[in-house]
Formats: sequence, structure tokens, C-alpha cells
Amino acid sequence: MADFDQLTAPAGIGIRSLETVEQVFAAAAVLSEVWGGDRDAMPPNLLRALAHSGNYAVGLYDGERIVGASVAFFAAPAERSMHSHVTGVLAEYQGRGLGRLLKQHQRTWAFAHDVGHITWTFDPLVARNAYFNLVVLGARVTEYLVDQYGPMDDGVNRGDETDRLMASWALAAPAPTPEPGDVVATVAVPRDIEGLRRAVPVEAAAWRRRVRQQFAEQAASGLVVGGFDPDRGYLFVRG
Repeated sequence: MADFDQLTAPAGIGIRSLETVEQVFAAAAVLSEVWGGDRDAMPPNLLRALAHSGNYAVGLYDGERIVGASVAFFAAPAERSMHSHVTGVLAEYQGRGLGRLLKQHQRTWAFAHDVGHITWTFDPLVARNAYFNLVVLGARVTEYLVDQYGPMDDGVNRGDETDRLMASWALAAPAPTPEPGDVVATVAVPRDIEGLRRAVPVEAAAWRRRVRQQFAEQAASGLVVGGFDPDRGYLFVRG
């Protein structure tokens, strides 16, 4: 992870802890905007409680303007782990490497608090997130969760079932990369599921059912996700 560790923030960009009520409300508003107007994306009162009790709660700033946020909470003490609940960056700031910057900061913060392991969930159909999580960060998929959060009434998830993959990131471990000969099966995903949901929602729903079924079949065969390839999708290896 040498390149990842050496990331530097662009000029004017900084990450700060959310320490005041005003900062908390601003962060909640940004996350609501990222998730298409969902006021429940991260309720300010809950965010304030998490921040005040010592969990990870930060804002991404361009000067004095908050443009992103990330929130994680501790797992059971013996696990030395925390769960990253939500991370979002405003649309105009996406594609600039700021998601990587937030994850770098989260990793450094975790080490400083005796945490060596971070988990989170992500939609298996979103190819760019799969690539970022499994290839860039080197996280592993530990579980396929069917309709994990139930119906969600936001601009990102509305009308779709909330299947998720559980990602597990061992912070000190090298990124796992399967050898070509170890890959015994693949599960493809669309290149742009968000666009497909808007243009052809029936086809997007068919992708959801297909990927869910294929993941279940691979798991039944004793296979696990070993990586991700933009052209082939999820790479399965023997567990």
C-alpha cells in the first residue's frame, strides 16, 4: 500500500473532526445531499452522539466549506475493529481521489486508537466501489447480505432491494491479489448500474436477482471472492 500511504491532500482540502453542533448539522446535510435528499442518511442527533462518545466522525473540507463526511463506530472491544457506516463526497468533488484520502485518514485514525480492522458494506452491483474496495484498498468480501437494510427511500436506493457485500479490511495486511490460475469462476456486474436504474429499471432489477443467485451458487460450491476485475467482475477462488 505504499502509494496509498503517501497520498497527500490537494491544496485547500482538509479533514477535521466534527466537534461542534454546527459542524455535525453541516455534515449531516452533506450526506443527505449525497444520498439524494435522504434526511435519514445520517441523523444529526445520532451523528452528534457518535462523535461525542469518541467514535470516528470527520468532515472533508474545501477551505471552510464542508464537502464530504465519514462516520464509523467501534465494534466489540476484544475485536479491535470498527464499522464504517457512511462515507460520502458531494458530486462535484467526486473523481478526485478524495474517497481514498478519507480512507487513508480513517486507517491512520484507527491505528492511533488500537484498531487494526475496519468493516463496511457496499452494493455488489456498483463496479467502481467493488474495484476501489477490493483492489485499491485490499479489503476482502466476507458475506453476501440479502436486502440488508430493507426498503430505503433515498435517491440512490429507492425502488431497489438493498443487497450488500460485507467488506473486511485488515489494515496492516497487504492487498490480496489472486493468481490467474487460482480464479475458478467469475460473476459479472454492469459497468454503470446507476445509469441502468434510471434508464431501464427492469433490467437493473434483473441484474440484482442474477448476481444474488450467482453469489449463492459460488458460496455453495465452497468458493470465496478473491478479487475484482473491471472486465470480468468478481473473481472467485477456492476457500
